[in-house]
Amino acid sequence: MTYEANETSLSQHQVPSWFHDAKFGIFIHWGLYSVPAWAPVGEDIQALIRRGGMRALMENNPYAEWYLNSMKLKEHPTSDHHRNSYGSRFSYFDFQSIFEEASASMDAASWADTFRDAGARYVVMVTKHHDGYPLWPTRHANPLRDGYHAKRDFVGELTEAVRERGLRMGLYYSGVLDWTFNPEPIRDFYTFLTNQRQSAQYVDYANAHWREIIERYRPDVLWNDIGYPHGTNVNELFAHYYEMVDDGVVNDRWSQTKIPATLIGRLIMRAAVARMTRKMKKEGLELAPRCHHDFTTPEYKVYPDIRDEKWETCRGIGNSFGYNQLEGADAMLTGPDLIRSLVDTVSKNGNLLLNVGPMADGTIPEMQRRPLEELGAWLERNGEAIYATRPWSQAAGRTREGHEVRFTRTDEAIYAAVMATTSGTRFTIVDAPLEAVRSVELLGEPTAGCEPADGGLRIDVPAPDEPRVVPVLKLVR
Repeated sequence: MTYEANETSLSQHQVPSWFHDAKFGIFIHWGLYSVPAWAPVGEDIQALIRRGGMRALMENNPYAEWYLNSMKLKEHPTSDHHRNSYGSRFSYFDFQSIFEEASASMDAASWADTFRDAGARYVVMVTKHHDGYPLWPTRHANPLRDGYHAKRDFVGELTEAVRERGLRMGLYYSGVLDWTFNPEPIRDFYTFLTNQRQSAQYVDYANAHWREIIERYRPDVLWNDIGYPHGTNVNELFAHYYEMVDDGVVNDRWSQTKIPATLIGRLIMRAAVARMTRKMKKEGLELAPRCHHDFTTPEYKVYPDIRDEKWETCRGIGNSFGYNQLEGADAMLTGPDLIRSLVDTVSKNGNLLLNVGPMADGTIPEMQRRPLEELGAWLERNGEAIYATRPWSQAAGRTREGHEVRFTRTDEAIYAAVMATTSGTRFTIVDAPLEAVRSVELLGEPTAGCEPADGGLRIDVPAPDEPRVVPVLKLVR
């Protein structure tokens, strides 16, 4: 289908079945920030924002990939760490030579094997984060920093390796933040907006990069971050993308904010920012899309109910996307945590985009690998309750024995995932219309027995040799 460069035409694009069916993807944040690999540990971003808005987030930013911004803030833990570890004359950009030497051992095939074995069906790689360093040998060089890009085509190597294993490949680009063009730090929500560079020089640069990415790599997911420069016709870019990749998808982070040039305009903007800050403190970080998109992208957040519109939540295994050397195993989600997160997300029509933050030399830390392996083993047994499913009439239920339940469905069955690690031999599902169930199977184990009981469905299963992690019941009606 041919699309015109307007929202009416683009709105005819349907989310392809592969993205509905995939359910689980891997996000990758890896770059110069992986050398210092440092950020304060503590709360995740949603908790910080509810406590004090964007200012509290910037003062305690747990994202190691924001190292360049954090080190510019006076009396900030990161600026103290940088000065003590590297000295006051050591620039963030001095990390480039260290990264380029360390990253020589990056093994794209090994990464792709890890992601496939974890059960992921697609991958999204950061090609350029807010620090402005592209991970491919771009034809469009940074006009302000000579040689500021990778000499090795990490993006191309991983794209090839991922697709060789039957996975889809998406690419991320920081659209409106690039700290090589605007070095002023972000301190709060107002400076977050004014930091969004709008110069004609940067607009041409970002547009050229996105078109190069599309034409060189044909990404299955176009994943822009933060927003896009005002004055750019993003609809032209979307129409071009769909022409090149007819079953591709576009995320929602392309909104364009015009920064007022007059004092009165900026005062009006400050008042609007104050209102938005109050909303963020109450509801968390989620900026409403004001452009064409195929899916929304809440961050470190899962919607409470089923959404008709396709969505994808992104988060790290810890509280950072980039590798943070301060995050130990106690800061990481466990395998059971990841399983419950995936099941909860899928029951509400979402995908889980789970981040991996490799070290500068390309090593995926064991504390990240281990829960991925546990999730992959669970999906090997229970994947039919996840892949290619759709939400049921309700996402959540409970058992009389005290466990939460999440539902998915196919045309043949309803799947009930018990959100617990349990040795129980009886589950009585209540608060769900399951009167007509003919048979029940415990996925991966012998068939279970079932019968109506006390307004619910009682299911008896064999005693396990060891506790079951999120057991899944297949209900045939």
